[in-house]
Amino acid sequence: MDGHHSPPSNQSPPEQPEQHDNYDIESTDTAWRAAHTASEALLRYDDDGPRQPLLRKRTTNTTSQIAIVGANVCPIESLDYEIVENDLIKQDWRSRKKKQIFQYIVLKWSLVLLIGLCTGLVGFFNNLAVENIAGFKLLLTSDLMLEKRYFTAFLAYGGCNLVLAATAAAICAYIAPAAAGSGIPEVKAYLNGVDAYAILAPSTLFVKIFGSILGVSAGFVLGKEGPMVHTGACIANLLGQGGSRKYHLTCNWLRYFKNDRDRRDLITCGSAAGVAAAFRAPVGGVLFALEEAASWWRSALLWRTFFTTAVVAVVLRGLIEFCRSGKCGLFGQGGLIMFDLSSTIPTYTSQDIVAIIVLGIIGGVFGGLFNFLLDRILRAYSFINEKGAPYKILLTITISIITSACSYGLPWLAPCTKCPADAVEQCPTIGRSGNYKNFQCPPGYYNGLASLFFNTNDDAIRNLFSSGTEKEFHMSTLFVFFIAIYCLGLVTYGIAVPSGLFIPVILAGATYGRIVGTLLGPISDLDPGLFALLGAASFLGGTMRMTVSVCVILLELTNDLLMLPLVMLVLLISKTIADSFNKGVYDQIVVMKGLPFMEAHAEPYMRHLVASDVVSGPLISFSGVERVGNIVQALRITGHNGFPVLDEPPISEAPELVGIVLRSHLLVLLKGKGFMKEKVKTSGSFVLRRFGAFDFAKPGSGKGLKIEDLDFTDEEMDMYVDLHPITNTSPYTVVETMSLAKAAVLFRALGLRHLLVVPKTPGRPPIVGILTRHDFMPEHIHGLLPNLHKSH
Repeated sequence: MDGHHSPPSNQSPPEQPEQHDNYDIESTDTAWRAAHTASEALLRYDDDGPRQPLLRKRTTNTTSQIAIVGANVCPIESLDYEIVENDLIKQDWRSRKKKQIFQYIVLKWSLVLLIGLCTGLVGFFNNLAVENIAGFKLLLTSDLMLEKRYFTAFLAYGGCNLVLAATAAAICAYIAPAAAGSGIPEVKAYLNGVDAYAILAPSTLFVKIFGSILGVSAGFVLGKEGPMVHTGACIANLLGQGGSRKYHLTCNWLRYFKNDRDRRDLITCGSAAGVAAAFRAPVGGVLFALEEAASWWRSALLWRTFFTTAVVAVVLRGLIEFCRSGKCGLFGQGGLIMFDLSSTIPTYTSQDIVAIIVLGIIGGVFGGLFNFLLDRILRAYSFINEKGAPYKILLTITISIITSACSYGLPWLAPCTKCPADAVEQCPTIGRSGNYKNFQCPPGYYNGLASLFFNTNDDAIRNLFSSGTEKEFHMSTLFVFFIAIYCLGLVTYGIAVPSGLFIPVILAGATYGRIVGTLLGPISDLDPGLFALLGAASFLGGTMRMTVSVCVILLELTNDLLMLPLVMLVLLISKTIADSFNKGVYDQIVVMKGLPFMEAHAEPYMRHLVASDVVSGPLISFSGVERVGNIVQALRITGHNGFPVLDEPPISEAPELVGIVLRSHLLVLLKGKGFMKEKVKTSGSFVLRRFGAFDFAKPGSGKGLKIEDLDFTDEEMDMYVDLHPITNTSPYTVVETMSLAKAAVLFRALGLRHLLVVPKTPGRPPIVGILTRHDFMPEHIHGLLPNLHKSH
């Protein structure tokens, strides 16, 4: 082969030449074999906790090339947000008329409008379905209990939960395993540049919607808010790639968006729309996308995201007004969680500030503990989940039975309380939702624990947040409920059902907030409902480590702007304390799944390394005019996605770096078969006449050309092809002596897939190697330099 080989870095172990995936596609046999050989070395790095992903040695390696999607181990690729500047693209830019540019802008705004409309409709449909399914189940159970048929009531309640849970687990396990969990870590990784298999596929969208409805209706301690973020991202992806060819849903006029940059922007809008649809918090949605989801942000994207969430808010408001007339079955006061606390005017004193600080400390400690325990439980569940779909369903059924037993059994331990004479609502509650559940109590009495357990999660939060109900819940009731929700929230998250963490965290936080409020009642003027809100904020800060977005979401939920300083204070305290224990829950899950997420800051040890330290050979490159056989062989034996292109005499005066050519572009060029018998540089007119820029556009997930699809005769293999017209002549390059920390920040900030490393001194080959996302991963660096963590 005529490729130029870079001298491997002197720290690179000689037995691992192929481990570096330069190069970034991991689906070939070569890459998989290389990945396996690296696993032993990489497992050694485990000094500061369980850093390796949740992957067994026997299944695969622990490098960044392979990650867990759902419970399946999948090869992953990086996304490329760099603008390719080759002759073809430049000609397309020059020939683009004002009309086409206007079309593109209008189309982009139309798409974000569609994303907002679709996400708003799906959010409303989710709530409508949950309220009606769960409402029917709760009414059936209540009616049986009024007839004193308690055992039959439990069988009906547990049976409904079991059927709903098993159905949710079955569709998730068999149709789209990637739909399990909240999906926020996967969306966050995608927006960071990690393209994990099937996370935004149409099948994932289908399972996310219906699995979430069934899971929440089944009474699990989980929310539909996290899955709504993933749902919004899936809707945006489906629209952005022009539909799905696999399911015969395509639109050719969306070809403008067949690139990673535009899809990234649309998916950012989709994730913001998901939060807006889940909480009816449009500004909170924008801030969530900015603070937690997106790795790249610019002012134009802020406008589009804000527009999308505004559309969602309008759609939801219109549909809820329509339902007020009673045309939506049991969907009335319930549904999209909204708690109006503005009727209680908070005036707070110095004693209240002390109480807030206490709440912040509790939230930080409980949040750090929650993340630690969740990490351990998810690792334990992975052993069960990897055994196959039947085991996933069995685990879900087991958790369903435990949840049903707790929510039906624990209220029997609570005493019956006489209805307060000044109760604002009807006591005991007749029908589905309300503050005062009768359960097994005589007329005129209510069961406080049943008011929390025997409701949908939204209604339970509404009861905890309700103002003017200081004496509604006994202290023992709140303690039992907190312990149950904390534990059930932990064991429920890892099952094969779309599940969000927002609701369990808000429930548990609101409960201990109310406990603190009741205990400090003699010295504080704040209502226990307000303490519940502050408790929820502190626990959200402690687990998710989001501050600005959580603050705004809670204020939009409760319509209580006067609480802003207290919510800000409690979030800052809880986040600061929890950060001293571990990472945020979504960051932990990203690491656990093995997704190669690049942080905004470089690790300290990277300052002691230079770019050439982690570049390992051999490097495969092409000449500007290359033999077809060489290209075909290189594509067959490697999984690399980018190849440097070099010109040498007689084409150029001295060896020089022309740029980088992408695998996908090479495949399109080879398929066109514009080959030459002589090794001469052409004007590129054949390529410019034969192809348009859209021929090289990125296809939807999994539909691109593969080298196996192409056949060549022996005569064609000995011919030549000019790579100049499709070579990106302005790639990002760094000098080999640049610190790895600086290179990492540059790589992430620009959203690159390939970063070329060039020599510092003349007279050497014009390229040293290529840095990809894999090279910045701690596992790879410590695999090459096992003694690094001891010396730095």
